[in-house]
Amino acid sequence: MQNTQDTQNLPDERGRFGEFGGRFVPETLMSAVEELEREYIAAQADEEFQAEMRHLSEHFVGRPTSLYYAENLTNELGGARIYLKREDLAHTGAHKINNALGQGLLAKRMGKNRIIAETGAGQHGVATATICAMLKQECIVYMGEEDIRRQSLNVFRMKLLGAEVRTVTSGSRTLKDAINEA
Repeated sequence: MQNTQDTQNLPDERGRFGEFGGRFVPETLMSAVEELEREYIAAQADEEFQAEMRHLSEHFVGRPTSLYYAENLTNELGGARIYLKREDLAHTGAHKINNALGQGLLAKRMGKNRIIAETGAGQHGVATATICAMLKQECIVYMGEEDIRRQSLNVFRMKLLGAEVRTVTSGSRTLKDAINEA
């Protein structure tokens, strides 16, 4: 007999958690989520898709990024050898580009030509806009009015890359509300 604790913390053979599966979206979006799941599973097994992902990860994103031996931090903390993974060296300056690349390629595979995203500090928006520019996809980024004010440089970068940045003025005018609008 399986321990209840185990079934609550570990996914089943389909990657789902427990009786309800862990997928909670409005019913109106279910057909799109199911289509996405089918295409994702097919893309995982498609060597051509995987080869394109590997090629762009290396030659566009700049992966793998380097490890930096933090000698001073190692000495300060008593000798445990500490390394820092330099994701800031990836194209656009953050790890967000990795996910955006996979999503952009999957959208392209599915014949989708418009990407809708949300962002708070702007890094996800910049990464998404970068991939959309490379793949010639339309890009719409929702961003809270307050975040736009605080992150004007990233807003400039998104627009420079061809994204349409839509201002969210409801609620707190931040990421929380931009997610709902998107």
